Amino acid sequence: MSAAAPDAGGAARPFRVLGVQQLAIGGPSKGALRRLWVDLFGLEVTGSFRSERENVDEDILTCGAGAARVEIDLMEPIDPARSPKVHVPPLNHLGLWVDDLAAAVAWLGARGVRFTPGGIRRGAAGHDVCFIHPRGSDDAPQGGEGVLIELVQAPPALVAAMAQLGA
Repeated sequence: MSAAAPDAGGAARPFRVLGVQQLAIGGPSKGALRRLWVDLFGLEVTGSFRSERENVDEDILTCGAGAARVEIDLMEPIDPARSPKVHVPPLNHLGLWVDDLAAAVAWLGARGVRFTPGGIRRGAAGHDVCFIHPRGSDDAPQGGEGVLIELVQAPPALVAAMAQLGA
């Protein structure tokens, strides 16, 4: 989708979605998830992230390379009784690369998109991120239609690579 492409109301969209950045999968045990994703599928563990505030202990895996590299995050709750429950649902969230996160958040927010608390912040992989809530509210009626969506600021090299590909 081009940055100049208008939305349904005719307004120019000031950002582009460049591709999938990550899939975040939760379960009661990272060990069980690792048996599938690392031992059987052969994905490489490239990092980890732990946050008491976000109730998550995660392994970061990658597949693909360059602009086609996608992160698979395997998440287990630190405390299964506490929220957020990163293992419910098992497909926790989808991350999308965007070329201008601040413009995307402002533009989508002005059109009634509901974001989760916390605003734009540094994510586990070191990129700036912001989450679209799965459900709308009275004040912001547009949510992710049941899916938690993470918008991720694409690094300049990815933005340039996608521009060369015409995306």
